[in-house]
Amino acid sequence: MSTPPRTPILPSTLIIKCTAGAEDAERCAQAFTVAATATAAGAGVSLWLTGDAAWFGLPDRAESFVLPHSAPLAQLRDAVLDLGTLTVCTQCAQRRAITQDQLIPGVRIAGAATFVDEILQPNVQALVY
Repeated sequence: MSTPPRTPILPSTLIIKCTAGAEDAERCAQAFTVAATATAAGAGVSLWLTGDAAWFGLPDRAESFVLPHSAPLAQLRDAVLDLGTLTVCTQCAQRRAITQDQLIPGVRIAGAATFVDEILQPNVQALVY
């Protein structure tokens, strides 16, 4: 008697920290792709933009990102914004002189305490790209 294949169990929330911007396009796109795919699969998603990824919280930045054979970054970003949370790291924003009023509507600025609080909740999986 064969055992039926296992159905993967999704965590209730997936926290993804993107630590790369356009300077490491593949790693950046992977973080956004996983975040958007997880939202489509029904997981709660919180995507954190740190380092040079913080620029993608601003209007028109993701629209100018191009990576062959990758979904448009702006489309992935918007999928996360529609169903999840998008956060720019406080220190990363300050180092780049990014303020809350410059960000795309729905994007927030928050710091390490908020990140730690999110990842310590039950049924959470954290990934870093």
